[in-house]
Amino acid sequence: MVSTVLASTLARRNIHYGWVVVAATFLTMLVTAGAMGAPGVLIKPLQDEFGWETSQISSALAIRLILFGFMGPFAAAFMNYFGVRKVIVFALALIGAGFVGSLFMTTLWQLLLLWGIVVGFGTGLTAMVLAATVSSRWFTKHRGLVVGMLSASSATGQLVFLPLMAELTERYGWRSTVFFVCAMIMVAALAVLAFMRDRPADLNLPALGETQVTPPPASTSLGVALMTPITVLGEISKTSTFWILFATFFICGLSTNGLIQTHFVTLCGDFGIVPVAAASVLAVMGIFDFFGTIGSGWLSDRFDNRWLLFWYYGLRGLSLLYLPFSDFSFYGLSIFAVFYGLDWIATVPPTVKIAADRFGPEKVGLVFGWVFAGHQLGAATAAYGAGLSRTELSSYLPAFFVAGAFCLLASILAITLKKSGLSSPAPAAAH
Repeated sequence: MVSTVLASTLARRNIHYGWVVVAATFLTMLVTAGAMGAPGVLIKPLQDEFGWETSQISSALAIRLILFGFMGPFAAAFMNYFGVRKVIVFALALIGAGFVGSLFMTTLWQLLLLWGIVVGFGTGLTAMVLAATVSSRWFTKHRGLVVGMLSASSATGQLVFLPLMAELTERYGWRSTVFFVCAMIMVAALAVLAFMRDRPADLNLPALGETQVTPPPASTSLGVALMTPITVLGEISKTSTFWILFATFFICGLSTNGLIQTHFVTLCGDFGIVPVAAASVLAVMGIFDFFGTIGSGWLSDRFDNRWLLFWYYGLRGLSLLYLPFSDFSFYGLSIFAVFYGLDWIATVPPTVKIAADRFGPEKVGLVFGWVFAGHQLGAATAAYGAGLSRTELSSYLPAFFVAGAFCLLASILAITLKKSGLSSPAPAAAH
């Protein structure tokens, strides 16, 4: 197989195959995030063609965001049972089917079904839980850095493709953007089929940072695998650590995916900025986020993650409160793009590290899956709430003030976490 030959070749050069898995995962998360971000430039064209209101379109995006989050814990269970490679390929096929189907939609319920439910399920299977799973299986050393890289790919994918998609939409219509998304999905699927492997043991390798090959855990039935997320939730819900992480990540989603990714282009349109220019601002955020999130991963291996979260949420809150006063000029938006972009999803590596430290590496995928569900609940709240604000109040700005205030609250919550040590939520956790 290609992976076996490549692993041997890399080993002779003292390069671990885990980095190839990271590259395949990076591409997958980049592409699926681009698919998640695509509707942000399509709200206005859908309004023009079908006459739907912003709040109606936002309801479909809110459904997608909720499913994107709540699939996380079960995605971890599916990856444990079926294998990472099979789950990713199935997810990419599902996302592609949702976008292809949307080429033929004519009514609102079809939008809710295709972009809400189908794409929501598909993207949920490749959410941030994938980053936590890959990093914990393949790496002991550099785990924080890997989480930072993969988190950066997700956030960057949501933003960096937007100028191209906006240009395609403006020149050739919104369906051309859908074709572009489908082409990206196909490329990612081929890369996963060629290079992705479930565990280092599949190639008789130890995880990077270890010396012994770790055998895969004993197989369980599908029913047990599906019940595991519920069991883990019952255990971790008894700890304050989980609820603080859940609450702060709810606010994280409220202030990123659901607000900026979904509504920023339309917000800028309200101030006379054309979609391509607005999407370019988002792309700048994506570039700065790439370096900011990788830097966050590096920092999370070296500093107190509670204080990292304090600064990340605090600075994000201040940047959101600043945006309405930027006059939406080139200079004002550039300042916002740099500071907000550096912080777009820098919260992920410290959050994953805290979850791994408190609940153990074996549970981190499932624990982070539930924490990420909170993130997407917050994103869905902002996606619908901001759309409702624009429909009812003719302005997005109240939503930005609310999100900024909540970020300041999250910064305070972060430093209330206990300093270190594994949590012991229940006696059952020991077996």
